[in-house]
Amino acid sequence: MTDPKSANIRSHAPEGFEPGGPGKRTEFTLANVTGLSKTSRVQATTVATINFKGGVGKTTVTWCLANVSAATMNYPTLLFDLDAQMSLTQAVALKPDTGGLTPLGEWYEKAVQNKRTLFHALEIYTSPQKGAYFDFPIKHDFIFHVDGKNLDFIPSSEEFYWFELEVFERDRVKHFIRDLLGKIANAPRMPKYKYVFFDCPPNFSVLSYSTLATCKLILVPVNPDFYAARGLNLILHHLKLRIEPFPLPTVGVFMNKAGWRPNTGLFRETRLYIERCKAVCEEWQTRGARVFWLNTFIPDRVDVKRAIHYGGWAQRYTGDFEKLFKEIETIV
Repeated sequence: MTDPKSANIRSHAPEGFEPGGPGKRTEFTLANVTGLSKTSRVQATTVATINFKGGVGKTTVTWCLANVSAATMNYPTLLFDLDAQMSLTQAVALKPDTGGLTPLGEWYEKAVQNKRTLFHALEIYTSPQKGAYFDFPIKHDFIFHVDGKNLDFIPSSEEFYWFELEVFERDRVKHFIRDLLGKIANAPRMPKYKYVFFDCPPNFSVLSYSTLATCKLILVPVNPDFYAARGLNLILHHLKLRIEPFPLPTVGVFMNKAGWRPNTGLFRETRLYIERCKAVCEEWQTRGARVFWLNTFIPDRVDVKRAIHYGGWAQRYTGDFEKLFKEIETIV
């Protein structure tokens, strides 16, 4: 018999799982709010991971990079799950061996009941009655602290499905992430985050627009397949069109799930697709875009894919994620 307390999280388990102004990019700032005498600037580096093709491993990469930021670099780090499929939220909230709830799963059930999720924050933000005041207090009933780490987590919500139907108007939502981060930066007893990571959905929604228009870096993982080079050019083109009138921010592209063996190195096919993707990045640079190919690759290994379920990252490949993180730091 299913535990009713965990029904909300389990209902999203994957199949087979068993129990600033238009045209201007600025630092995101706290909107003018009643009772505050000045606007506060947020200093965190914001990184959004996106690819319009599913299965490229963006969720795992985002989780692992956030862990490197928090545990290895010792940076106070905040992680958002913005995907309606809730892959990251499920993976952290459910125990892989039993399907029972982890501490996050239990916390999340209470957050849903008390209307303290990211979706409820957006509902208040877009309410016609809101006026100039975004009345959504920032506390640890909204942001989950991962024990033993400098890592905090804001889970996804099944209600994000409505973004796909464009129920919310783009103009009302476009500054939501910026203003929410401003509130978080000014909230008492909250860390001053050094890095904020976003796991974006594979489709482009109004919430994606709000996030990408705010972020300093868009991180695009690609795989060694036919779609890599062709798809990368399409992704960059669509991103540029979709976030207008905001300019395209810095973009970092890297090879994920690379074919590689310790004794022989990268597979010939993987090297071929790396060269093609590098050429795409260089071509965009000639247009004045800050699109960079990152030389660090992440190998295709089972323990990397299982990293989220076991509460950390693939220990054997920690060095690869550390190298990727440090390379990211050089371009933001």
